[in-house]
Amino acid sequence: MAVSEERSLKPLAIAVLTVSDTRTDETDKSGAALVRNLEEAGHTLAAKTIVGDDIYAIRAIVSNWIADAGVDAVITTGGTGLTGRDGTPEAVGVLLDKSIEGFGELFRTLSYEDIGTSSLQSRCLAGVANGTYVFCLPGSTNACETGWRKLIAAQLDYRTRPCNLAELMPRLRE
Repeated sequence: MAVSEERSLKPLAIAVLTVSDTRTDETDKSGAALVRNLEEAGHTLAAKTIVGDDIYAIRAIVSNWIADAGVDAVITTGGTGLTGRDGTPEAVGVLLDKSIEGFGELFRTLSYEDIGTSSLQSRCLAGVANGTYVFCLPGSTNACETGWRKLIAAQLDYRTRPCNLAELMPRLRE
């Protein structure tokens, strides 16, 4: 994909949610990486918080953000694995109006290049809820960098050609 010089960036307001029972603002490297990357790309941080691995707490925060007209996209990090406490896909999946199946498929393909068959343990997902894009990434900083740099950044950049998710935003609530 190429960036078109004929178009200008349309900055989006993006909220970041870290799902973890142990991370704090000081130790949340994955959330910090996402914030740094989205701001370097020209977007704005709409909100950032950390929540424990609790399906209903995760769902409540994401629900509030997708109901907020001031939030264009939500990115979560953490809780996408297979342990008993990993529940981000269950928390978020039911909120989605439409799933973006290719996101998880492409993410795992890209991850396979770095971590081999361990990539099958990731249950990352993406979709649209109330006209808001939602991306759920694994909790590792490397996974967040991969997800942002190789998938999300280009798709949330209005200048990306031949097409991108950002240009679809005006039509998401049709």
